[in-house]
Amino acid sequence: MGLLRRIRLRVVGGIDRPVTLLRLFLFASAVILVAGGLVLGSVLTQTLRAQTLAMERTSLAQYVDGVLGPVVVRRNRVVTTHWVSQTIRHALRNQPDVVSVKVWRADGTLAWTNLQPSRIGQRFELDGDLGEAMRDNRAVASIIAPDSEGEDAVESRLGFGHLIQVYAPLDNATRTHAIGAYEIYANPAHLEQLIGARVVTIWLTVGGVFATLWLALAFLVRGASRTLRLRTAQLRDRSARLAESYRLLEQSALEAVESLNAAVDAKDPYTAGHSLRVQEIALAIGRELGLPPGELDALGLAGLFHDIGKLRVPDAILTKPGPLTDDEFALIKRHPDDGAAIVGHLGRMKAAVPYIRHHHERWDGRGYPLRLGGDAIPVGAAIVGLADAWDAMTTERPYSRARTSHEAAQEIVRGRGTQFAPHVVDAFLATVDLARQPLAAAG
Repeated sequence: MGLLRRIRLRVVGGIDRPVTLLRLFLFASAVILVAGGLVLGSVLTQTLRAQTLAMERTSLAQYVDGVLGPVVVRRNRVVTTHWVSQTIRHALRNQPDVVSVKVWRADGTLAWTNLQPSRIGQRFELDGDLGEAMRDNRAVASIIAPDSEGEDAVESRLGFGHLIQVYAPLDNATRTHAIGAYEIYANPAHLEQLIGARVVTIWLTVGGVFATLWLALAFLVRGASRTLRLRTAQLRDRSARLAESYRLLEQSALEAVESLNAAVDAKDPYTAGHSLRVQEIALAIGRELGLPPGELDALGLAGLFHDIGKLRVPDAILTKPGPLTDDEFALIKRHPDDGAAIVGHLGRMKAAVPYIRHHHERWDGRGYPLRLGGDAIPVGAAIVGLADAWDAMTTERPYSRARTSHEAAQEIVRGRGTQFAPHVVDAFLATVDLARQPLAAAG
């Protein structure tokens, strides 16, 4: 029945592993999708911020340059007059987001500012974004928290936590290089509001798409799990039917072997009941040795069917009253291998096969069919061999008289360590009343 048990375990275990893998896949996909959504959302958000800031930079630079460029640049020089100042202030009123404008000359001199005019004429180092805008002749923008110290200290006192800062170059007439730059500070409130609304849209969209993907995966996994469970239920049902069929087939085969075994005993009226008696003695020895239930079951089967191979021995040889010739004895010696071959295809008999094949081995290595010796002989085979010898000695045969129990026990003791395994002999003697008599001394 071991094969059937393995089938059941594979059917039951076969569903658990795929379903567990599907659940792990669903969990892993959720983790991957969440991570992917966070990464994608972050990338899109950063891209949106950069693009929106670039658009704002371009818009502010173009507006300021369009209004101030024609009046600030004269003959490739940055000029600031009273009229220029009025023009700049008028421009600021039309663009309320712009809170401060500075006009720089190429040497780093502040030419004009609408806040704290006392700074006009001061020269500052051309570093950071201002120097970059002039050197590269391109606009640079960022959102900053104004520093309370330095040249933007005045802007820090306007009360804005953040400001959009744009540096836009003032080109010469041929637009080959910068002759100065605008520095524009603008209120970022509308920009941050716009970015915030779009960021929410991005995250909602990304979350919705990835959640939909995960729900689709969950639906597919659920469908696959249901299909697996349905197929498993069908396989379990088929397995149960197969197990029952196999059990009935094995039972029928075992009954057939039992009938054949009875036929072996029936060939010789002197050995009637021999197999049952060997089985009984072998089981008594096995229990004395403390063999586990599985080995006892195999031992009982081996004791019952140990001579099944004699089916292939001619009746004339089995019932011959006189001594056997060498050729006849060679045929007799084949019956352990023949018996193992006959019962070897039955699943329940598989563990008993070595006991049947080797029950005529001797402890001194002079037995058959493989001349095994000592501990190389399976314990079950050594037990069956001793039980077979005991019953043969105590049963009337045409070629030998039946010995008394005491005589047979003396013979068993003499064979201890030569024909029979010592521990098996000791266990056998412990199972019979003769063990209380001084038999060990005879050995």
